[in-house]
Amino acid sequence: MSAPLPHLGSGLGYRRELADGIAASGTAVDWLEVITEHYLFAPPDSREALRELRRGHPLVPHGLELSLGSPRPPDPRYVTALAELVEEIDAPWFSDHLCFTSSADISVGTLTPLPRSRAVARDVARRAQRVQEEVGAPLILENITYHIDLPNPLSEAQFIAEIMEHCACGLLLDLTNLDINSRNHHYDIGDFLDTIPLERVVQVHLAGGTQDPDGTARDTHSAPVPERVWGLLAELSARTDIRATLLERDQDFPEDFAEITAEIDRARDTVRAGRALVPAGEAARPGRGRGPR
Repeated sequence: MSAPLPHLGSGLGYRRELADGIAASGTAVDWLEVITEHYLFAPPDSREALRELRRGHPLVPHGLELSLGSPRPPDPRYVTALAELVEEIDAPWFSDHLCFTSSADISVGTLTPLPRSRAVARDVARRAQRVQEEVGAPLILENITYHIDLPNPLSEAQFIAEIMEHCACGLLLDLTNLDINSRNHHYDIGDFLDTIPLERVVQVHLAGGTQDPDGTARDTHSAPVPERVWGLLAELSARTDIRATLLERDQDFPEDFAEITAEIDRARDTVRAGRALVPAGEAARPGRGRGPR
């Protein structure tokens, strides 16, 4: 998995509420991210709808239930179905989260943060590496938000860096999640970016959220991308070669789809401007670094 990955451009998370706007937008949306679990064991009509989407846009599956942080390896049936899905839609990579979502066949129902130790990081890396090899395509791993941060041996950035040190996967850096965690847990984003291996960032997520009366930030995917996050995208784009950006909107959809395409355009323009500043040789390559051990 050491070859450079394709540049997909500026994409959108596919939601049925946005389907008409996507269809009418022509080339405004470069690619689509689809929720893996919506299609893994889906009936034939859903898979046909997925193939129809693929005729218009490159597709990348984004999972919620791989649960790489669970004590047991991922369900072999899930991984087999995932490999079939990735092959069917010719996905350049697939993604999931750095968390656990199930334990002992019980679904937790949320993206749950992990204890941040070197042992846990290496366990996650080992499972991720195995899934990547079984699926036969690059796996990129996403940082999540968390509301309670118990004492841990490693910071969030150190934990991510330790995982990357021991697998040949890439990173899906959710810049909104990074912004929210830094505000809720009072850490410095600059230190975070200096700690993680930026050359392993393949894709970024962009979204808008809400803020509680007490100041707690929430990742609700319900609002335009805030200026803070646009600033992070500009900084990241100037430091590493991002292969794809993805706008997430899950609720409070704007009546005018042009509001969505304006953000997609802004993401595309921001990355293009930053790409001219990226040092030569900094293309994202899952597997750069020491790799699995």
